[in-house]
Amino acid sequence: MKVSTIMADLERKHPGESEYLQAVQEVLESIEEVYNLHPEFEKAKIVERMVEPDRIFTFRVTWVDDNGEIQTNLGYRIQFNSAIGPYKGGIRFHKAVNPSMLKFLGFEQTFKNALTTLPMGGAKGGSDFDPVGKSDAEIMRFCQAFMWELWNNIGPDTDVPAGDVGVGGREIGYMYGMYKKLARQYNTGVLTGKGMTWGGSLIRPEATGFGALYFVEHMLAKAGKSIKGAKVAISGFGNVAWGAATKATELGATVIAISGPDGVVYNPEGMNAEKLAYMLELRASNRNIVAPFAEKFPDATFIPGKKAWSIKCDIALPCAFQNELNGDDAAELLANGTWCAAEVSNMGCTPEAIATFQNAGILFAPGKAVNAGGVATSGLEMTQNAMHISWSAAEVDSKLHYIMESIHAACVKYGAQEDGYINYVKGANIAGFMKVAQAMLEQGIV
Repeated sequence: MKVSTIMADLERKHPGESEYLQAVQEVLESIEEVYNLHPEFEKAKIVERMVEPDRIFTFRVTWVDDNGEIQTNLGYRIQFNSAIGPYKGGIRFHKAVNPSMLKFLGFEQTFKNALTTLPMGGAKGGSDFDPVGKSDAEIMRFCQAFMWELWNNIGPDTDVPAGDVGVGGREIGYMYGMYKKLARQYNTGVLTGKGMTWGGSLIRPEATGFGALYFVEHMLAKAGKSIKGAKVAISGFGNVAWGAATKATELGATVIAISGPDGVVYNPEGMNAEKLAYMLELRASNRNIVAPFAEKFPDATFIPGKKAWSIKCDIALPCAFQNELNGDDAAELLANGTWCAAEVSNMGCTPEAIATFQNAGILFAPGKAVNAGGVATSGLEMTQNAMHISWSAAEVDSKLHYIMESIHAACVKYGAQEDGYINYVKGANIAGFMKVAQAMLEQGIV
């Protein structure tokens, strides 16, 4: 395999799809050496097949706003790879959603799901619908219209969507209600991230952030460090950021920064129960601003127009959006003494930022490993639904601990270098790729 040849062909077929091409290139560069040791992969054209999604559904979503005006958005579901199980991946509602973004997310999801040790393929979906400023009734009508177009292509053993940016428990509820009405099927396993009274799993809302901190704990322990007493900067203030802030605080760290599109909140005293609860209120407000946090808590300061990475910290955790931490941000963090960075968001760092961290020799781990706890717990929710049981929070948390420890071990196995540095990007990519590639090889040319 020559990465340059494959990338040139992809760029010709998919011009302008920058996020998707970036994600593919990162993976192919990591696996090239290992891939070329397996001529059977080359003969079966595993990579050429793996980088293209199985299928893409694109559909119009028409709904009526509170003023009685008809609105039209685009909806998508990208079923990327089912080699190791039914399609699994979130639904994202954000004005920037487009096919390139969702193909990148579906591609990443394929390897992330492989890392979890659970039998789940990769998928992603969403719409360019912007929930900011929308009423609850408008969000309900949009979710129902979205599911009207999607319902016939998903199912508990076919494709199991979950939440993502702009899609939380409320939106999952509205979509599930419409699915039941249309499909006349009442299997709770068709969506994950559900409410606790209708098939949801304990600690699922916290799972992405919790799992990320479990991974970081293992990463720090491997390097002889501890999270206790560390100063942590987190981007975002939504569900993922909340879970990360909650667990980081529980483990003894001080979360000194959270951020939004409007700026950063410097929070030198760290989080407490009241502050953590208010993060959820901010997300639920649909205003997409973080400034009110500093208005409510006098010990915090809002700095408009700045990112979380402008705050001096030990550990940086991107929890918001792809490519949110760039090369300049990475240089600023290093200058301020940051010694660990981990992507809790999908592809949260640009290639320049990753290279800056790795060249400096600090601890860095990619989203497909760090944030896999969310989809892992979705997989555990699917298992509970299939068995018609509900595990305790302790049982789910124990399984999540095991999964994150297993992911870390796989990353170390494939990412350890002779100089002692662990390239977690390479390790995660190779570990995920080998599992999917072997499954594809054994299932023939399909």
